[in-house]
Amino acid sequence: MKREQVRERHAEGLIYATHVIQNPANPGEWVVFFKKSAGRSFFLVDEQDEVESFSQLDDLIETIRGLGIKTAEIHI
Repeated sequence: MKREQVRERHAEGLIYATHVIQNPANPGEWVVFFKKSAGRSFFLVDEQDEVESFSQLDDLIETIRGLGIKTAEIHI
């Protein structure tokens, strides 16, 4: 899900949980996924529909705050 879609759906109350996990393809990076109703989930993707990954948690947290998200569960 692209950033603008996340902002819109979060404002509408359609995103229920935000999770941060290590990137399965690169354990030195982190990715974000959003759980939605009916057990569906979506990764945060860029404009080319590639999953966004972050090498620093601080950068990731700044990004999700910019999307209007105030809480996230971090899985280590």
